[in-house]
Amino acid sequence: MNKPTMPAAEAGSELVAENKRADYELAFHILPTVAEREVQSVTDALKELVTSAEAEIIASEAPERVDLAYEINKVVAGKRRLFTSAYFGWFRFKLPLAGLDGLTEAVSRHPKLLRYLLIKLTKTEVANPFYFHQSLKDEKMVTSVEESEVVPDITTASHTDILSIGKDEKKSEAEDTGEVSDEALDESLDKITGDEASVLNSETT
Repeated sequence: MNKPTMPAAEAGSELVAENKRADYELAFHILPTVAEREVQSVTDALKELVTSAEAEIIASEAPERVDLAYEINKVVAGKRRLFTSAYFGWFRFKLPLAGLDGLTEAVSRHPKLLRYLLIKLTKTEVANPFYFHQSLKDEKMVTSVEESEVVPDITTASHTDILSIGKDEKKSEAEDTGEVSDEALDESLDKITGDEASVLNSETT
């Protein structure tokens, strides 16, 4: 009995589909029990898994330690443990469809991972990669700038500083409204009175 064979046209189209590359992201949490100096070696091992699947890495963010939104329960070295932090990082890459299953299986077996997520990216996501750690740094920078622009705390400012602030504000208000302070008005009146007295003395003599 002859073995059924697939038509050449169908076989060719199936091969093209398997070799077609799509954009994926592998986001991962490395166990917090890993020493900080060893995090890079774990990252390199994950990168090797990705590239060995004939993927082309196009973007990445190096893992940094973060607090988790909730506790994660995982068995590590035969013991069930709760984790509240981990090293978070990610890779973005172009991967042939044929290599997806093998990569998923290899990543799932990695002993240093707390968890991972492998997703296919949309065109919008590809065009707008989100750098998590950089966004946290930018947020902290904005917060510190806003705090530095706040009026000095009167509990730490000196009396001289507080008085000078008040004087500057009054001076500014007077310049803006065109008003004359009482002190300036008294000085002007004294000067006028003195001038008039001088004139009278000169006339009498």
